[in-house]
Amino acid sequence: MHIIKHFITITNHRLKVMKYCFKIGLYWQGLIHDLSKYSFIEFFNGAKYYRGIGSPISAERKKQGYSKAWLHHKGRNKHHPEYWIDLDITDYTYKPIPMPDKYIFESFCDHLAASKVYNKKNFEPKLVYEYYYDKERFYMPVHEKTREKFEKLLEIFLEKGEKETFKYMKKALKNKYL
Repeated sequence: MHIIKHFITITNHRLKVMKYCFKIGLYWQGLIHDLSKYSFIEFFNGAKYYRGIGSPISAERKKQGYSKAWLHHKGRNKHHPEYWIDLDITDYTYKPIPMPDKYIFESFCDHLAASKVYNKKNFEPKLVYEYYYDKERFYMPVHEKTREKFEKLLEIFLEKGEKETFKYMKKALKNKYL
């Protein structure tokens, strides 16, 4: 097991997300971001499947067919769209519901931080966009309004950069618009 390396990776990621959340005024979310990763099930499964590249969750899924760590994580962290799925009582099927903007913004901070932590010196802004489109866009159940808002952040990020994206999110939170 790679306990120390896994601990360093998740802590570096968490600190980056915290820094980004603080920049836009999401202080509490920054402080509590991904604390569940230090819980027994998430931490030890993460360390067990840690490989230094990619997500331990993917490695756990590959071996087990599912990830106990992910099932635990997504149910406790509101910045994941999978958290926002509920029963529609009109037809009794589970459907995505809109995420509040503050969690969409935290999700963007999470994506940016993950891309920087996992790609290290090879980080390029387009990697945030490519990960979303290659791994999530067409596979993740997300409410259309949530998808539109997240993709708008990606567009701003790619066209105007990190600083302008944070400025946009901070202003949107202050003015309650997106």
